[in-house]
Amino acid sequence: MRRLPSLFVSHGSPMMALEPSPARDFLAGLGAVLARPRAILMVSAHHDAAYQGGRATVTASLAPPTIHDFGAFPDELFAMRYPAPGDPALAVRIVALLGAHGLSVTADPDRGLDHGAWVPLSLAYPDADIPVVQLSIASNASPEWHFALGQALAHLRDEGVLIVGSGSITHNLRALFSARPPIDAPAPAWVTDFTDWIADRMAASAIDDVLHAVERAPHGQENHPTMDHILPLFVAMGAGGAPFAAERLHASTTYGLLGMDVYSFG
Repeated sequence: MRRLPSLFVSHGSPMMALEPSPARDFLAGLGAVLARPRAILMVSAHHDAAYQGGRATVTASLAPPTIHDFGAFPDELFAMRYPAPGDPALAVRIVALLGAHGLSVTADPDRGLDHGAWVPLSLAYPDADIPVVQLSIASNASPEWHFALGQALAHLRDEGVLIVGSGSITHNLRALFSARPPIDAPAPAWVTDFTDWIADRMAASAIDDVLHAVERAPHGQENHPTMDHILPLFVAMGAGGAPFAAERLHASTTYGLLGMDVYSFG
């Protein structure tokens, strides 16, 4: 079986499911250029163990429901469903792999797929015919913990599992809601300086720099006032294995402030 890469996708606003944008167009063609996975493991910024009493979980439902974890959007968005099957056996395997690396996680038979998972998947794999499981981040844990999480899961890529970290390369919602820019607004320098720094450090295989981008990159904390949306990047990086190899597959912004970069690892 051909080894799959691990990916990081910026899922942006839930409106990407409806509104045209360069990022939407890219994701809509992504599934066609990858070898077809037997299953997909999504690591979404919106499934956070820090808000589950510290309990990291992986979805283990046979039919994970579509979670509409947002408000004040059009009814059309709330009507959308992504009825992909789950894969309880894969969930059990993930629990075992992480446990063997000293990372505690439990299977959750009830939780579904949040918009960080189903919005990009609905574009890349619109038929919803590939099993999907979703693993939580832990925004109260370190970047290194998330990198190790990815490393522990890397062998799944040899088993036909596509590992996808879903967050955002920039994510300052306060600035976004304050400015209310149009979808095609140009990106300010404080956004592009950060995303270009990330791209440069990725190309140099400077893993430690990227793991600490919020502290070291220009405008790091301005682009990530909270860590949740950059942590899936670190999981994807770890899952890419060694030697480290990163490729920036896509770069754009929506509303000028949401960086929509996509990276491939391994």
